[in-house]
Amino acid sequence: MHTVAVLAYQGMSVFETGIVTEVFGLPRPEFDFPWYELTICAEVPGPVRLVGGATLHTEHGLDVFAAADTLIVPGVPDVRAEPSPALVAAIRKAHTRGARIMSICSGAFALAGAGLLDGRRATTHWRYAEILRRRHPAVEVDADVLYIDLGDVLTSAGSAAGLDLCLHVIRRDHGPKAANLVARRLVVQPHRDGGQAQFIEAPMPEDPADDRLSSSMAWALGNLSTPISVETLARRAHMSERTYLRHFARATGTTPIRWLIGQRVHASLALLETTGTPIEEVAAAVGFESPVTFRHHFTQAMRTSPSAYRRAFHVG
Repeated sequence: MHTVAVLAYQGMSVFETGIVTEVFGLPRPEFDFPWYELTICAEVPGPVRLVGGATLHTEHGLDVFAAADTLIVPGVPDVRAEPSPALVAAIRKAHTRGARIMSICSGAFALAGAGLLDGRRATTHWRYAEILRRRHPAVEVDADVLYIDLGDVLTSAGSAAGLDLCLHVIRRDHGPKAANLVARRLVVQPHRDGGQAQFIEAPMPEDPADDRLSSSMAWALGNLSTPISVETLARRAHMSERTYLRHFARATGTTPIRWLIGQRVHASLALLETTGTPIEEVAAAVGFESPVTFRHHFTQAMRTSPSAYRRAFHVG
């Protein structure tokens, strides 16, 4: 049974640790293979103060943490402080013997402090990216991804991106079918690729009262296979093109065309994951003018080709 250890720390929010517990700690009777064995550890066994005044108590210290097959650091108490020598030693010891080391959000600072990220790509929450660059100039910080998998070391962006990383690890360990089943049980999207930006463009505007804009976007989502222009969207919203572009940018932070491309790429994922439909037909089904255009935009968004994505994540 593969052992997973997650580190609890003083002053932590339980969200990131809860993600790890939910993915790796719950029993999975639906699978006919051994699941993970999860242990929550702390630098010093005993009580760990949590945000909100609660306390978590664990009997397990850094010796158990360092002995796990996969170690997860879900954050650090202070991104401007050095990780403790004891934690650094535990992480290095585990890495040296071949353990898999993961971080969520600010946990990347502990991995960087242990020297595991020198000369390598890593990510963290976008608000901490510049601090990580300044404090650890040898690290190639990429703030535009949800997670990075280097094989032995994996880092993820803020909070919910940790869930993306955990599901990615299940895909890596047990295949896409297992990851999809876990995602379905969690009622989340089974795959947001690590090449997507941390700022996921919202499909609906910030102002729910703007029914004209939201209705035009909802119409577009239901008609992705057809040619859609800004003029068409503006007309459905009963606006001029100039007014529509202004409202759209204010609501979503992007342009209608960029938003449409993203939605079409997203719509193609289910077809690639669950069908054997030829790439040319997938491209047409989600509204791309040609397979070449589809491959271009898919690769831009997902950092891989449609065919490679299908090979990795197809569920027969």
